[in-house]
Amino acid sequence: MKIAVMSCIHGNYEALNAVLSDIDDHNIDKVYCLGDLVGYGPHPNAVVEMIRSLAIPTCQGCWDEDIVEGLNACECSYPSVLAEKRGKLAHEWTNQVIHSEVREYLAQLPFSLRDGNLCFVHGSPHNQHEYLMPEVDAFVAMERVLATGADILFCGHTHVPYVRSLDAGQLQIRVKLTGKSEPQDTSFSAPLKRIVNAGSVGEPRHGRPNATYVIYDNDTDQITLREVEYDYQKTCAAIIEKGLPPIFAWRLARGLEFAERADDPTHVCER
Repeated sequence: MKIAVMSCIHGNYEALNAVLSDIDDHNIDKVYCLGDLVGYGPHPNAVVEMIRSLAIPTCQGCWDEDIVEGLNACECSYPSVLAEKRGKLAHEWTNQVIHSEVREYLAQLPFSLRDGNLCFVHGSPHNQHEYLMPEVDAFVAMERVLATGADILFCGHTHVPYVRSLDAGQLQIRVKLTGKSEPQDTSFSAPLKRIVNAGSVGEPRHGRPNATYVIYDNDTDQITLREVEYDYQKTCAAIIEKGLPPIFAWRLARGLEFAERADDPTHVCER
């Protein structure tokens, strides 16, 4: 069985169509989406309507949550004041144009999904807003996968695709038990686990404008990172036409994140 996993569409209808076409070309049996259907991009309603019409199981992303619960539901901050201003503009615009039935759909999306030994989340098993970067501490990464009870954790949120194998073997930790004066060493075995980041369909940040998603072959246990070309300039033009910040088009065309250096480090989201 082949499973396709995509994430972070962000209102980019052109990219979504291209990825769905590529999925059709690869004889996929199941498709999962890791959320962030809206935000930044110019066509949030069309994206959600497409996902709904195809009945694609979808997790709730951080942007989906923010549109339902209010801006910065996680109480996070942006890396700079200017980035925060742009983010608020994007949120206000999306909040104004979103259809009521689309908002209701986003509100009922689950935090996570399971399929056998596979778990699907947006950010991490603990929070939609937590970034599991490829260089995150190995012990932290292992804990996040073990917390799900799955062997493979699929996530998004970073907009950068990667596959990370966690072969810890015998783990040893030191804990201080209640009533004990000295900490004690405890060891346990951890089988091979993996974190698979699907990257981003609608706002890639891996250095190219191409949309990304992953294919997992359950029979061969093979994971393939797919990169799909599409007419990103059409989306860039729509971003400008809709009155969204032009920097969104700039970074989409380059596959890069654009964030000014924060003058005040306390302004940075730590989750």
